[in-house]
Amino acid sequence: MISRLPRWVWGGAGVLAFIAGMINVVGFLGMEHQGITHLTGTASMFGVALSELRPERSLHFAGILGSFVAGAVLSGFLLADSTLRLGRRYGAALFLETLLLLLAVPLLTSQHFAGDYLASCAAGLQNAMASTYSGSVVRTTHLTGMFTDIGIALGQFFRGIRTDRDRLRFFLYGIIVGSFIAGGAVGAVIFRHLGYRTLLVPAALTGLAALGYTLYQLRLRRI
Repeated sequence: MISRLPRWVWGGAGVLAFIAGMINVVGFLGMEHQGITHLTGTASMFGVALSELRPERSLHFAGILGSFVAGAVLSGFLLADSTLRLGRRYGAALFLETLLLLLAVPLLTSQHFAGDYLASCAAGLQNAMASTYSGSVVRTTHLTGMFTDIGIALGQFFRGIRTDRDRLRFFLYGIIVGSFIAGGAVGAVIFRHLGYRTLLVPAALTGLAALGYTLYQLRLRRI
């Protein structure tokens, strides 16, 4: 039931989705006009570049795809598995994401493609941090799967199939979708004034989240 959903889950998912929304809108409004926090469009552009026999573009898109996977590898190394629960090294993962975003800013500002790779690595790291909760897939950097799950759940609802688990999923997914869109809106406004330095805002948020989580863990150990 929704009442059993720990606050750290919906709170953390909302903050991370907001951060991802900001990061992704920087990609769309930046020099490449492409998403950063998901790979579907990038994979399609990679295919187009291959078909046009453009090696530099192909290597660039391959670099973005590989960087996202590298971020997920880092997350898997730090957190050991994909189950979302307290006690994991989320603080270290968030600090690493902060560092990647901070390093990406000067590179993107100078129109260097390496900034795209660092931002993509940060997105892959974040996305792999929150994989499953209560049997539901939790992704904070893209929404396609969540909209699909919402559609399936609505179809079952209209057939009279209603469960507490579905209510929890709707609540959790609603927070993630709303936060992602809100992050995109805020990021777009900031980008008009700061350009790529907009990424400093999600970097600050991940840094604060890392610090907050670390302090929370220390507090639990003292109890």
